Amino acid sequence: MNLPKLAIAALGGTVSMQARNAGEGVIPTVSGETLLACVPQVTTLARVTVETLGLLPSASLNFEVLLSVLSWAKYQVEQGAAGVVITQGTDTLEETAVFFDYLWDRDEPLVLTGAMRSAQQAGADGPANLLDACRVALADNSRRRGVQVVMNGQIHQACSVRKTDSLALQAFSSPVFGPVGLLIEDVVRYLRQPTQRMCLPLPQHTTQKVALLEASLSADTLLLENILKLGYDGLVIAGFGAGHVSQKWAEVVEHIAEKIPVIIATRTGSGATARASYGFVGSEMDLIGKGAVMAGFLCPRKARILLWLLLGCQRQDELARYLNNDTCFQNQRSSVGAQLAGDER
Repeated sequence: MNLPKLAIAALGGTVSMQARNAGEGVIPTVSGETLLACVPQVTTLARVTVETLGLLPSASLNFEVLLSVLSWAKYQVEQGAAGVVITQGTDTLEETAVFFDYLWDRDEPLVLTGAMRSAQQAGADGPANLLDACRVALADNSRRRGVQVVMNGQIHQACSVRKTDSLALQAFSSPVFGPVGLLIEDVVRYLRQPTQRMCLPLPQHTTQKVALLEASLSADTLLLENILKLGYDGLVIAGFGAGHVSQKWAEVVEHIAEKIPVIIATRTGSGATARASYGFVGSEMDLIGKGAVMAGFLCPRKARILLWLLLGCQRQDELARYLNNDTCFQNQRSSVGAQLAGDER
């Protein structure tokens, strides 16, 4: 039997963590090769290439590292890989996924996974998540779906997935939209058809800085007032409710938006920003009038990544088009009870 090629990269994270000595906290120590040895079933599904590209907690990843990982992943596809799997820590998994998704212009699946329990814990979920991710990466019906996150038997789109619990095994969900697919009896089942995607070119430069601030009750404006002086090239605000800030913040935002792009997202963790509901000073209508752009369903962290990438390829003037189109959310609101689409192969 001519098995397909599968490429796996390990970046570190909880899935790779063990304690060196009893009583010490766990740290990344387990290589990708060792992880693969825990799931021998994968070698019956594909000819596997595995590389350890890093052993870092995901909080210490950065955009430059991710660009190098992306280059590695694209090279694997050029060498004939039918899919690519990346293991990493869950702390920044939702951000890494959307970073890759904006830049992944291949039909082949790029799948991210990790673990909520360290490699040495009883009931460690890393091996099962890795096996599921490999199955998703090899499935024909995963093609042309961009980047996906596979955790706890569920498949989530990069644009909508969020880590919504700090320690629970069921830490990942896609608020409003739900998972795009499931693994049922080891078969990859999708609930929705692939959607049209808009990919960006690789950033031409990586020194741009985008600030992320959260609105909170009675917050002062000191940081906000110094955004331009500090040299930031863009600003994302996690606003109240449907995309609101205080009157004092709104006055400062107007001046900032004259100089750099400003995105207003919602800090709530679910739902979209409004566009034409509220008219008070600091409301979404007021902020749009002052030059800010609403993030729609895109969460503040992912909005920051989009803006960073647009600035990097000098396409910041297209920000409103990318946000208003909500491209990665198109057709996600179709019935979750729709007939399951396709088989594993």
